[in-house]
Amino acid sequence: MQFKSWRAFAIILFAAVVCALAVPNLLSQATFDALPNVLKRKMVLGLDLQGGSHLLLQVDADFVRKEKGENLRDDVRRVLRETKIGYTNLALQGLTVSVRIREEKDVPEALRKLRELSQPLTGIFAGANVQDIEVTENNGLIRLTISNAGITQRIGQSVEQSIEIVRKRVDELGTVEPSIQRQGLDRILVQVPGLDNPKRLIDLIGQTAKLTFRMVDLTVNPQQAQTQPPLDSEVLQSNDNPPQLYVIEKRVVVAGEDLVDAQPSTDQRNGEWVVNFRFNSSGARRFANATRDNVGRPFAIVLDNKVISAPVIREPILGGSGQISGSFSAQSANDLAILLRAGALPAPLTVIEERTVGPGLGADSISAGIKAAWIGSLFVIVFMFATYGLFGLFANIAVAVNVGMILGILSLLGATLTLPGIAGIVLTVGIAVDSNVLIYERIREEVRSGRSALSALNAGFDRALATILDSNLTTFIAAVVLFYVGTGPVRGFAVTFGLGILTTLFTAFTFTRILVALWYHWWRPKTLPI
Repeated sequence: MQFKSWRAFAIILFAAVVCALAVPNLLSQATFDALPNVLKRKMVLGLDLQGGSHLLLQVDADFVRKEKGENLRDDVRRVLRETKIGYTNLALQGLTVSVRIREEKDVPEALRKLRELSQPLTGIFAGANVQDIEVTENNGLIRLTISNAGITQRIGQSVEQSIEIVRKRVDELGTVEPSIQRQGLDRILVQVPGLDNPKRLIDLIGQTAKLTFRMVDLTVNPQQAQTQPPLDSEVLQSNDNPPQLYVIEKRVVVAGEDLVDAQPSTDQRNGEWVVNFRFNSSGARRFANATRDNVGRPFAIVLDNKVISAPVIREPILGGSGQISGSFSAQSANDLAILLRAGALPAPLTVIEERTVGPGLGADSISAGIKAAWIGSLFVIVFMFATYGLFGLFANIAVAVNVGMILGILSLLGATLTLPGIAGIVLTVGIAVDSNVLIYERIREEVRSGRSALSALNAGFDRALATILDSNLTTFIAAVVLFYVGTGPVRGFAVTFGLGILTTLFTAFTFTRILVALWYHWWRPKTLPI
């Protein structure tokens, strides 16, 4: 019961400051906007509380396999050409690339070079001598087969890359605290609170957004090329209605990876919406060379195998920047700029689950959660008063401070509050009271054994410490496991529940103890009203 004045003041001040962090959540939007930036911290309501869009996306595993195989075939061709080894019958079948070496004397060197394409697997896919590509040879025929573990690793990498790109695209929409998480091997869960237009979200996320700048092939008519396209060209459609056919060279002049910025704007000449883009130094150099060497020829801007526009090069473009036009609206120009800034997805994404939660349902959830919190708290308050009298008042004050600190910390972190999160806070109220019950029952035992008031108080707090620490530690471990193993709502519950355990330990052993100590030093009672 001995507290130095500065220590008691510091503990009470700390609790008050943390509780005060929750105040911005109670302010109107106008008042909140007027606050200094350093104070603009508050909780964000989750999808189940304020409504929004929910999407479950799946990475196209077949595309990943096909791309991995084609890349391996191109690597084999490149390696054999660089080492000047003659070969024939280079072919891709499924996940196996086969090639026959012309000269028998070149087989060992070819094997050595091609085995360098195989890399050991790392991370969770690592194992003893596990490679992503298996290389075999039989009478000059070399086969390179992509292993199942290699495909699994590549799909996992595609998912991780897709998550970052999807996050960039969603953030550009200006939404608040979207939740983007990996689920399983090849799925991504996207939840955007407050967004009631899932179609726009799907259109924005679902596009691969693979941008390329390529030359138009004028040596053949597009209608003729449909039946027999040139070896190094392909027939693509435009985005026009009706679509127009173009014969486009497969060789990429500049890729979207070389873009450093893209912004929507209006053309000063005709007022139409366009997208202005800017290349990095490498892309600017290649673009300048291509436009200088092809003045008078049209070049195509291709997005996801659709020709957006195919302007004629009137003069060399040396500044590393340009403009994309194509009958855009304000929103479509802005969306295209978002896609280009965020980058291309490594593989197409398929929407396998879509739902929209209305704000009305969220309001009902908030009302139900608040009602449950009030009813639960009321029963706790009445029980503590009836059982422990004045000490019950101390416990109720500590529980109120406990809840205020939880809300303050969540506000400081800008955390998302969900309905399971509210359940975690309500459950914390019960656990916080449980800690006080253990302390008070221990004090009662000490009083019955004949100790003085001061001695019983000291012994009650000290001897209950181990029991409370053990029980809260095991519960906290469960909350940590829920956080790392669970997803979505389970994580929301684990966060508030885990924070509640930490604040419970603080209030039970510091705040409640200070309240009791101050009361004792002011009144100096001979007996305890407990």
